[in-house]
Amino acid sequence: MPPGESTMGRSIERVVHSQTELESFAARLAEHAQPGLVIYLTGPLGAGKTTFARGFLRGLGYQGVVKSPTYTLVEPYSITSELLCYHFDLYRLTDAEELEFTGARDYFDDSSICLVEWPEKAAGYLADADLVCALAHHPDGRKLSLSACSAKGKRLMSLLEPY
Repeated sequence: MPPGESTMGRSIERVVHSQTELESFAARLAEHAQPGLVIYLTGPLGAGKTTFARGFLRGLGYQGVVKSPTYTLVEPYSITSELLCYHFDLYRLTDAEELEFTGARDYFDDSSICLVEWPEKAAGYLADADLVCALAHHPDGRKLSLSACSAKGKRLMSLLEPY
C-alpha cells in the first residue's frame, strides 16, 4: 500500500499526482463494481470529479467519449446489455425538486451504477451513497479521500487492497 494511504475504517486517502493516476485509480475501483452501486463525487470545481468518472467508466469497459453532463444533468452510458451507468452532474441544479421532475430517482436501482457529482445540490432526492469520493486541490496534484458508507461500499473497498 502506498505511503499515506489507509484502509482503516474502510477509507482511503492519498495524493494523486496526475489525471492519468486518478483515472487509473477509478478504473481499478470499477473493475470490482457491481450493479446497484451509488458513488457520490464531491469537491470544488476542477478537483477531478469528471476525470474520476471518466476513469471509472473506462474501468467498466466503456470506450466512447465521456463528457460532463453539466447542462443535461445526467448522461447514460450503456456498458453491457444488462448494465447502465448514469453519470450525474448536478452543479447547475437550482432546486433539488428539478431532479424529481426528470425521473432521475428511477435510475437508482439494482441494475445500474450511478456516479453523482455535486450530490449536495439534491439532498433528499438521491439514493444513499455506497461510496463517497472527495477530491480536493493539493500542491502535488489532487487529494483523494474515498469512504465507504454501506456494506456494499466496504466490500468494494476491501477488493482494492492493496492499491
